Amino acid sequence: MQDSPFSPVPGSCFVTGTGTDVGKTVVAAALVAALGADYWKPVQSGTDELPAGDAGTVARLAALGEDRLVPTVYAFKAPLSPDQAAAREQVTIDLSSLTLPRRDRPLVVEGAGGILVPLSRRHTMVHLMARLLLPVVVVAPSGLGTINHTLLTLEGLRHRNLPVAGVIFSGPPHPDNAESVARLGAVRVLGTLPRLDPLTPAALALAAQALDLSPLIDPPTRGFAEF
Repeated sequence: MQDSPFSPVPGSCFVTGTGTDVGKTVVAAALVAALGADYWKPVQSGTDELPAGDAGTVARLAALGEDRLVPTVYAFKAPLSPDQAAAREQVTIDLSSLTLPRRDRPLVVEGAGGILVPLSRRHTMVHLMARLLLPVVVVAPSGLGTINHTLLTLEGLRHRNLPVAGVIFSGPPHPDNAESVARLGAVRVLGTLPRLDPLTPAALALAAQALDLSPLIDPPTRGFAEF
């Protein structure tokens, strides 16, 4: 747990996913736009392929200025898990250097990959989540296979007693999958963000209006938001 003595602004959250490329960054941008939040990507890999990182994508989609972006602490070139990308650059990610910044707005923090992605030889992404203790939003693809992956992620969060605000699905609506996850995972489904073509700030802001953000405004302190 971190030493920060202050409480984050209501609406602040940690966005994680059931895996890589599940729509986490677009959902993070939607939350930033809907909440009027600032954005932080503490650890970024793959800057060779995406020089501005996910922060650049969120800034474009949510129309953020530089003052609304908290600088990334660790940025690595290789598109690998953070521990492997860091090792290639002879860097060790120090969890104690990742401290929740004080902001005047809600803060949306985006993780890398899923909850057990390694940050170092000893720590995974869930250790960072436990350190920051923000309400967690799980992003999951909406289609086939998502029930198992999402429930496994929720089990990992429940095992560590982390505060979970809910799940947001990414992709075409699949109400049966959403119902199964809500029932079996005892979790609140905050909505589904469809694939947008074209993906523009205006289209994303409009789609974000359909999300249920109430568990972020009045978040759980531990465990799962009631549903």
